[in-house]
Amino acid sequence: MKPELSLPAEARTRDALDLAPRFTEHDAVRLNRLFRGSTTQEMLTSVIRDGLAGDLAVVSSFGAESAVLLHLVASVDPSVPVLFLDTGKHFPETLAYRDLLVERLGLNLVILTPDAQELAKRDETGLRWSYDPDGCCEIRKVRPLEKAMARYDASFTGRKSFQAATRANLPRFEVDTSDAQGRLKINPLIDWDAGQIEGYFIQHDLPRHPLIAQGYPSIGCSPCTSQVAPGEDPRSGRWKGWDKTECGIHKPGEEPFL
Repeated sequence: MKPELSLPAEARTRDALDLAPRFTEHDAVRLNRLFRGSTTQEMLTSVIRDGLAGDLAVVSSFGAESAVLLHLVASVDPSVPVLFLDTGKHFPETLAYRDLLVERLGLNLVILTPDAQELAKRDETGLRWSYDPDGCCEIRKVRPLEKAMARYDASFTGRKSFQAATRANLPRFEVDTSDAQGRLKINPLIDWDAGQIEGYFIQHDLPRHPLIAQGYPSIGCSPCTSQVAPGEDPRSGRWKGWDKTECGIHKPGEEPFL
């Protein structure tokens, strides 16, 4: 006969998984109000040092203006991971510029790459960009970043409102709508204009991306990036000829108006 088990008088505490989103729209609104009137440097210092957004990473393309945000973040904490999506389609100049900034700023670089099996299955020729740019971005950018971001609570982006009409009303803090995890996207430079960006480059003697001088104000993968004529939207050279303005990491039309 099995011995009778005596149960404790108090009910046992059951382990439970917390499946709630990390952050909600209410949190984003609260943070936008909290830092209303604060400088970018003040906001970054508080968010990074006080852990207001949990585990953080910078997502950087090492493009035309990336050095500004990378310098700002590194000046607060150079150990913040900098995620770079190596799509296999970057300009050689971008890879060289990446390495230069990593060395100059002491960045904690994390290189993300597409899944080799998925590439072999869905883009065997490497030409998917030419007939399905959305699908190419999905394989080479969106999926690798989704996998990497599972370990972070928030990411810094380099988006600025003057870059394109689809970015005109973005706030500093917004909820990432790419999945149900409730991560934050933080846009420290969203209210900076081109003059402020230029001034920061000069003030801190930051190196320039070598393709800027060749007429590329916005730089992505080489097959889908074209030169831009003076006076054109800086991002008009991205996916020229396609009804496409973002790679899929950022989706136009989903940004809250705050």
